[in-house]
Amino acid sequence: MKLIVLLFLITIFKNGCLVSANLDMVVPDHKNVFDLNLYESVLDPKLCEEQLNHMLETDQELLFEFFDAGIRTPRGILTGGTLDLGNYHQCLGIHKQIPTSVVEGKYCMINVPLDQDWPSLPSTPSLPDITWPDITWPPQNQRYLKWRENIAKKSNDLRMAMAGFDSFSGATNDSISALAALTFRLGVCIPKACTPRTAINAIFGGLNTSPIEFEESYCRLPKDKHWVAGDYVALIIFGIFILLVALSTGYDIRHNIFLQKDPKKTNKLLLAFSAYTNTRRLVTYTPVPGTLECLDGIRSFAMMWVIIGHTFVTQTQSQIMGNPADALAWMTSLQSVWITAAPITVDTFFTLSGLLLVYTTAGKLTSLKLLKNLHLFYLNRLLRMFPVLAAVILLQISIFNRVADGPYWNVEMTNTHRCRVFWWSTLLHIQNYVNPSNMCLSHSWYLAIDVQLHILSPIVLVWILTGKRKLAWSALVGSLIAVLAAATTYNFIKEFQSGPVIPSRPADGPYYLKNYYVNTLTRASPFFVGLIFGYILHLNRGKKVVINFYAAAVMWVCTTVIALLIIYSSYPIMQLDWNNQFADSMINSFMRPAWAMFIGWMIFACEHGYGGPVNWVLSLRAWKVLGRLSYAMYLVHYPLMFVVLAMPIVPIYFDVQFSIYNFFADFLLAVVVAFIVTILIDSPCSVLIKHFMGGGPKRPPQQTAPAIEPEMVEKELKTQS
Repeated sequence: MKLIVLLFLITIFKNGCLVSANLDMVVPDHKNVFDLNLYESVLDPKLCEEQLNHMLETDQELLFEFFDAGIRTPRGILTGGTLDLGNYHQCLGIHKQIPTSVVEGKYCMINVPLDQDWPSLPSTPSLPDITWPDITWPPQNQRYLKWRENIAKKSNDLRMAMAGFDSFSGATNDSISALAALTFRLGVCIPKACTPRTAINAIFGGLNTSPIEFEESYCRLPKDKHWVAGDYVALIIFGIFILLVALSTGYDIRHNIFLQKDPKKTNKLLLAFSAYTNTRRLVTYTPVPGTLECLDGIRSFAMMWVIIGHTFVTQTQSQIMGNPADALAWMTSLQSVWITAAPITVDTFFTLSGLLLVYTTAGKLTSLKLLKNLHLFYLNRLLRMFPVLAAVILLQISIFNRVADGPYWNVEMTNTHRCRVFWWSTLLHIQNYVNPSNMCLSHSWYLAIDVQLHILSPIVLVWILTGKRKLAWSALVGSLIAVLAAATTYNFIKEFQSGPVIPSRPADGPYYLKNYYVNTLTRASPFFVGLIFGYILHLNRGKKVVINFYAAAVMWVCTTVIALLIIYSSYPIMQLDWNNQFADSMINSFMRPAWAMFIGWMIFACEHGYGGPVNWVLSLRAWKVLGRLSYAMYLVHYPLMFVVLAMPIVPIYFDVQFSIYNFFADFLLAVVVAFIVTILIDSPCSVLIKHFMGGGPKRPPQQTAPAIEPEMVEKELKTQS
């Protein structure tokens, strides 16, 4: 048993250190998603000068059209608003014939620092010599100074809280001229033959002068998303699946509805892609003895928490946020703990994964059978996850990039390019080590860690399946201790912050995400706690567990208090003055296994009659369909959020009520797209995998209380992710 503990300690600690070894591969320039050759080909200095002169001298209406679609002063400067997007679609829609050429619009984003010498306005005639009355100003200078100091403080807070936030550059608490430290990000509309510098210089000061200092960020043109091989591959593959679904559904409806033939005589393979049959299978629920009824409810609530957390985070961290100071104030308030604590919900999925792995195999497989079929054990797991994951990668490579557009489409462009470069590491579930900072589907790190833990699990599972309790408990407890010891040592050595977004340590965020948040070692403990609770549930399967009422109440109170402490611990660490490394390391080491204990107890209590109204809510049949869609929902919801977030043509303004409304929109969209992906891709592939891996329709029908085979284990595990 010491050998098992040592093996886990070495294996997992080594994996943890791998992340620190700077293996992150560099992603090439993401601007390649756009047609850079198109940008270069339209530039023509001579034509540019000709068109600018025409507008400045003879066509004021056309000049006004460019002004109207372009540069403006941002609104809400005192709340951090330093962005104006102009009118993206109006700009790209400019198309006017002039005597010598056609003037078309080009949209560009520029960064304008306010700390510069601004050009003076034309001088006005001097006024006659008048003796002006002496005006005595009231003593309100203190109010004015307080207003200026407030600007300085807000600028500094935002600068400290958002490293790399390019709206602020160097404001300090004692800087009385904080506005001078701001950088405006402005959308401008110019003729496509011109560069931003040429056009702006001509409009504001003349072709040979440089009245305004600014940096060019990027430019956009109509139809600048060029077609690549990934686009054609996506269209072909999705086209084939749609055709197969149409043919299979037609066969199904004709055979079973119009002709009303015996369903037993139906060719099962021809029905594999039927949308009619697969939809019925998805929404139909038949109770099976031994099923943990509360799991779908837990899975559904966890998924909703993930989505609403991502909804708030993507908005508050958006590049087009119009009032970041208001967003920061709310995120650091006590009212936001239900959002700032949302990352803990992912550990619910890790707990369920470990729990189901033991619960669905213990008593159904032996150690010898597991070892003999280990290749099938792994293959089933990978094959079950592959179809939906590959489909979403293809959607990101092509469809999501083409479904819409907007002035800040570079956000979606980055996600698209990462998938075009690193699709292979995501399919191999190694992206959290190979390219943790440039993942294709950035939230897919969870799947990578889940697969890696699944690959390691037979080291413990083989002892559980011996049927000897002492060996099983030794393996379970020893592995958990090994993981906790290795993770705790690693956390205290590395001195991470204790959350993805910590305002007091903005510069440490990328280091934390790369070396802690997506690290198998630091995220493994809930999985091993789940293994323990899965074994406890297995030992008490079909038995009536008697627990004293007061003991059950104490357990509920203790675990609930632990859960609330975990949730509310996000409040102090979100403060701008938080500085407690020991607390950070303790939180990173023990918060996640403590949360897993809360989830494990809740499942155990619900299963054995001590859940009360909690069990009633979690066991409602309304959660069954949502639970079955949860895997696809997890994969599609985040890319869809980025598509929606890249579409606005004006800055978005943070508001809690509006963000909650956006959550319902994001949630509904995720359900619809997940349903389509499940019916179109996942269900047909699951039928085919079961047919070819398990013997297909020739296998005898299962009787009551069926044995759970490895492929069923994988299906259970897949639905929770």
